[in-house]
Amino acid sequence: MVTSYRKYLKNQAFPGMTEMETDLMKGLPLPLIQKPYPENANLIDLISPQQFSIGRIPLIDAIRNRRSRRKFKEKPLTLEELSFLLWATQGVQKLIRNGLITLRTVPSGGAMHPFETYLLINSVNSVRHGLYRYLALEHKMYKLSCDDVDLPAKINEACNGQNFIGKSAVVFIWTVRPYRTEYRYGEDSLKDILISVGHICQNLYLACESIGAGTCSIIAYNQKLLDNFIGVDGDDEIVLYLAPVGKVQ
Repeated sequence: MVTSYRKYLKNQAFPGMTEMETDLMKGLPLPLIQKPYPENANLIDLISPQQFSIGRIPLIDAIRNRRSRRKFKEKPLTLEELSFLLWATQGVQKLIRNGLITLRTVPSGGAMHPFETYLLINSVNSVRHGLYRYLALEHKMYKLSCDDVDLPAKINEACNGQNFIGKSAVVFIWTVRPYRTEYRYGEDSLKDILISVGHICQNLYLACESIGAGTCSIIAYNQKLLDNFIGVDGDDEIVLYLAPVGKVQ
């Protein structure tokens, strides 16, 4: 059994860590909270968290009912439901430290929040099919692709033939921009990144249960195909996790 990876599960456990000088220690500028987007992007307004009228079931029921769900109804999500799920997983609650740091609906080491959210939207009321990106700071999204009817088949292929993924109403795809965390934690970033993305997906599970939807976390995929699918370089930005969402019985 290969066990060499286990050193990455530990804190300060390998040579040089205690002497490590991060870019934060060097006084270098903090990397951008959010990946830039085109100035001419046509931003799509989402429903404000202050206007949500959904997701109000008792927390104990959401936890009790939480399951990985792979069968979905052929029923669209509403724009409010999509807005709620996006806010529940990456919603910005407050800007602090002169607007350089965000407090969100999920925790992240040092409040670095190195993640971006992409969406394959198949069936959401008033939103056209396609590939989108969520802008957490603005609580808006914009479209990345044309109306490619082959997108569900392409994401199924990228996920090793798991065909239920492309049958969902929406697929959440999370990438990480590693330097956002490396700036503060250097070579000790891996553990924090992996733990933090788990927090995001668990919020999605619970938020889904609260609106009669379901999801299933996915880590079985072809890295190159999925990076190419959403147009990231696989180095400075890397697909890390995804989860299809749809209404369930």
